[in-house]
Amino acid sequence: MNISKHITYSEATHTDTGLKNIPGLAELRAMQLIANEVFEPLRLHLGRPVRISSFYRSPAVNKKVGGVKTSQHVKGEAMDIKEGREVFEWIRDNLVFDQCIMEPNWVHVSYRDGNNRGEVLDLS
Repeated sequence: MNISKHITYSEATHTDTGLKNIPGLAELRAMQLIANEVFEPLRLHLGRPVRISSFYRSPAVNKKVGGVKTSQHVKGEAMDIKEGREVFEWIRDNLVFDQCIMEPNWVHVSYRDGNNRGEVLDLS
């Protein structure tokens, strides 16, 4: 099963924690939304594969990796992309998103079904 054209279920739920990481139906729907509204347009723009370092996190996985309790990863609404400033700026300038955060080593982007804030942070 794929989340979108270029994201497999296995890739979207991968964790090195050893814990179960199985999204429910609401989380799967949210994952499909962000994949199709953010990831696929980005991949099309770049014309090459894009590596996701973190996507869905169960509450247990999120806790183990030090995520905040309100993390959008737990809802399936966020992904961390192993890319740099060029990708951050392209998402910021071209896509609808809830948050786009330039972290030191990746871009965190979130998308939700309605009421996307368009919040931009540069923490690099």
